Amino acid sequence: MAKRIAVDLHYFPNLEFFAAIADADELIFFPEDIYQRQSYFNRTEIRLANKVGTLSVPIQGRRPKIALNRIKISNDQNWVNIHLRGIQSAYGKAPFYEYYFPYFETVFEQKLESLWDLNWQMLTICLKLLRMPVKMRVHEQGQEQTWAEDIRGQLMPSVPFSERDYYHPESYFQLFGLDFDPNLSIMDLLFCEGPASKSIILKSIKKH
Repeated sequence: MAKRIAVDLHYFPNLEFFAAIADADELIFFPEDIYQRQSYFNRTEIRLANKVGTLSVPIQGRRPKIALNRIKISNDQNWVNIHLRGIQSAYGKAPFYEYYFPYFETVFEQKLESLWDLNWQMLTICLKLLRMPVKMRVHEQGQEQTWAEDIRGQLMPSVPFSERDYYHPESYFQLFGLDFDPNLSIMDLLFCEGPASKSIILKSIKKH
């Protein structure tokens, strides 16, 4: 029987996300869910030369109880160039940067207005590069519940991953320094480890 997991849509999800969905056949997303502040919907973490840095996508206006698929990106803040420069400075010398970055750059260049659409395209690319054959489906209001597991609202920046049951860090090659930084953006793993990324994710699933 196919395993379906209800999940949130994140901006370049971290490794905990991929560990949590690694055995899923289908991911179900909910565009009508209400936007939550301080979530991963518009932020991700990358490893810079002397720190872990956060990339945040700016959002238009105030957001009182607005559906995720109605969140608009504030494209007048030049955020795309900031993110592109940040990613290049962080990973320009990584072994697989030149192979994988053009996939993401193509999406950035579209200057999308919808954060939902941006995240959807980026996740689609990440799953393809990871060779994870999971399907992505949007849940429409009124449809019956077809998922076995619901992890919406669980992967939040405010709570350490160590307090959840999905991810146990498996170290891998990283640029800059000797200390390993766990649970960064999937970009960190892809750019540094390339085709080995999927096996590292599978090794990082927390054993129960």
